[in-house]
Amino acid sequence: MSTAVAGGWAWAYAGYLLWLGAGCLDFASHRRTDLPHTSGVAESSMHGLQLLTLGAAVLVWLALAPGLGRSVVLLALVVAHAAAGYVDTRVAYGRRPIRPFEQHLHSVLDMAPWIALGMILVHDGAAAWRGGLAWQPAPAAWWLAALAPALLLCVLPWLAEYRAAWRARSA
Repeated sequence: MSTAVAGGWAWAYAGYLLWLGAGCLDFASHRRTDLPHTSGVAESSMHGLQLLTLGAAVLVWLALAPGLGRSVVLLALVVAHAAAGYVDTRVAYGRRPIRPFEQHLHSVLDMAPWIALGMILVHDGAAAWRGGLAWQPAPAAWWLAALAPALLLCVLPWLAEYRAAWRARSA
């Protein structure tokens, strides 16, 4: 791998970590506005759906070779994430305050999947538009580097949020 390509992936990974950090801060914002007792399980479920769509996109990127099939699946997952984000906002609107800081976090969370998709398509070049779906898993270190921070920064905070919302619903 050339130094320029390695440097590009280093920047992409830094952006990925910042994106996950924005997600973690978003969950902290939800706690500050008492999501469990306001928009509750309905909004937290949408957060879970958003995590599921983008988690699936990361897995697809890690597991499949560049090709038209992978490009189409990634595009579908990014569109599904955007649709879930819209529903998420509709659920929260009027039920809990969404402060300016949280709104700016949402800007990052909404745009990052589109930017990542664009970077992948540009990196894959012509390969992104030909061929089908082919299994070509990334090295194990890439899987660990992608999934461990996502679990720590987003999945665990979401599980705590959902649990708190479920308990508030039952109370």
